Amino acid sequence: MSEKGVEGACEGVMEKAAGETVEKRTDVAVKGQAALKPEFLTTKEKFHGFVDSEWQSLKGENGNKNDKVEETKEASVEEPDAKKLKLEPEERNKAGKQDGKRLRGQNKSRPHVKPTTYDEKRLCLSVVKENRECTFGDKCHFHHDIAEYLATKPADIGESCYLYDTFGKCAFGVTCRYAKAHTTPDLKTMENAELIKTYEGRSTVKNSLSKDLQNSLRKRSVPFKKSAEYLKTLSNNKDKKEPQRNGDACAAGVCADPTGVEQQNASTEAKKQPQASPEKQPPVKTVGPLTDEDVIKLRPCEKKQVDFQDKLYLAPLTTCGNLPFRRVCKRFGADITCGEMAMCTNLLQGQQSEWALLKRHESEDVFGVQVEGCFPDTMTRVAELINNNTDVDFVDINSGCPIDLVYQKGGGCGLMTRTRKFEQIIKGMNYVLDVPLTVKIRTGVQEKSNIAHKLIPEMKNWGVSMITLHGRSREQRYTKSADWDYISTCSKLASPVPLFGNGDILSYEDAMKARETGVSGIMIARGALIKPWMFTEIKESRHWDISSSERLDILRDFSNFGLEHWGSDTRGVEKTRTFMLEWLSFMCRYIPVGLLERVPQKINERPPYYMGRNYLESLMASQNVGDWVRISEMLLGPVPKNFNFLPKHKANAYK
Repeated sequence: MSEKGVEGACEGVMEKAAGETVEKRTDVAVKGQAALKPEFLTTKEKFHGFVDSEWQSLKGENGNKNDKVEETKEASVEEPDAKKLKLEPEERNKAGKQDGKRLRGQNKSRPHVKPTTYDEKRLCLSVVKENRECTFGDKCHFHHDIAEYLATKPADIGESCYLYDTFGKCAFGVTCRYAKAHTTPDLKTMENAELIKTYEGRSTVKNSLSKDLQNSLRKRSVPFKKSAEYLKTLSNNKDKKEPQRNGDACAAGVCADPTGVEQQNASTEAKKQPQASPEKQPPVKTVGPLTDEDVIKLRPCEKKQVDFQDKLYLAPLTTCGNLPFRRVCKRFGADITCGEMAMCTNLLQGQQSEWALLKRHESEDVFGVQVEGCFPDTMTRVAELINNNTDVDFVDINSGCPIDLVYQKGGGCGLMTRTRKFEQIIKGMNYVLDVPLTVKIRTGVQEKSNIAHKLIPEMKNWGVSMITLHGRSREQRYTKSADWDYISTCSKLASPVPLFGNGDILSYEDAMKARETGVSGIMIARGALIKPWMFTEIKESRHWDISSSERLDILRDFSNFGLEHWGSDTRGVEKTRTFMLEWLSFMCRYIPVGLLERVPQKINERPPYYMGRNYLESLMASQNVGDWVRISEMLLGPVPKNFNFLPKHKANAYK
């Protein structure tokens, strides 16, 4: 069913539903729920009854009467029970232990289906690229007969291909799910010479992992000269002060010696001297003019500078903060973007999936990558690897990740309690980087034991260029309100180092209150997933009562960016769908401004069941996985028969 059919659901349908489904309520607002105008409130049963019946009728109007709604229901799971409110101690004792139990964290047992599962048998790449010989010969497991492949290929999704319309050529040829738009009758792929010329020699995505580098990483043949220098001084000076790379000396206008020789005695200096010779003699023959940078190493105060002041920073969001989503947020006014958290050990092993998290689109003008690790040697090496092989504006250390897998190994929040290792990591990464080093932390590990205020003055001396503070502890996760009073205190301690505040920003009013605390900038995380247009709201100081059709256009942009990033064949389409559904698990929490009795919506207030101003608005308000799948089908066609999806998070962030 096309999105036009849904958008065309007339107001008469809603008026008809109003008398049957809208239940006016005059009672006091429920604790923990957003306050909506009474005329829009309804019950769970009536809400789903209306959504299901209208979906069936709209599918019938579009000539798809044979497609049953049950197919969509089978492709998902039932809607989870409503989250139980946290009871007071007295009430909890009366209710018993089971009633007080809360669902929290991730759906760890969710089904994991690879996108390749949806292709029964793929077409060989040698046929897709045309006139290429298959190196596997008779042993190849893929189709070489195009007619045979097309007999099993799923039906095309649409009449126009975004890749062909944008770049003049679709690299996926006949395997593209929009192949009709660029395939000739003799099954050849058409090309638009003018568009191809426009993008000739231009790379829209940077930081891809080359095969040569991947092979070198796997063979452990990549040299880490700067890291070796720092780690050797670390091992030689366990009981001495480590070489200062920046900090108070730079702040005073006098930078520490880049090699750290002045910090050691004369005998150590004599031993260190031979190690400087490899820097004077490059390992490869160089050509071109000799610059100062070839002879003199950058001092910390001469490193690349980034202006962090008064910027809106899109947080590094695991799973949902992918490149297509960041492009959507850039369109709405995000100033700084950062890749998803990458594990340093996986990067050093050359894992393609981990390196994909470092990719940068050309629209991301201020872009950084976030790495996680718990040991100075691996973190210093990965910093040097990123510095030499990627194009980034800053590198961020994740010392705020609360998940057990990371914390129990000493990473994430665990670094906040391992200050000696934390110091060695920061100084080591600073030693090898030519770009600023930033750190993201929480208030502490335990709920009532804040330690960030003790760490921040230390980190200033260690040489960080910017600090981001999430106003919750590890124990709190996301269930309590962020402590902005504490963030305000820490921002004063951090000065003159910029400190960004993070937590509970969902409207421009929240952002204005946050700025009053004296922070240098604001980081936005879940709020951007719920309403990515919030960046525009903050910059224009207004509430945007965005329509359901405008929100669908945002999702359409995401699907186009996803097809460009992951591919327009069946594998790419289903990967795009999966990430879209993960995003919709957050986006469904948005309540339109025109329906609220009290503006603005608070991030920890869960939406009650309500009817939207049209059918599409009601559909987008559903917290049922099957309805999210329906929205994806408007943009990416029907789901495969064996499709299954369960969101990663249980969404326990309500009060």
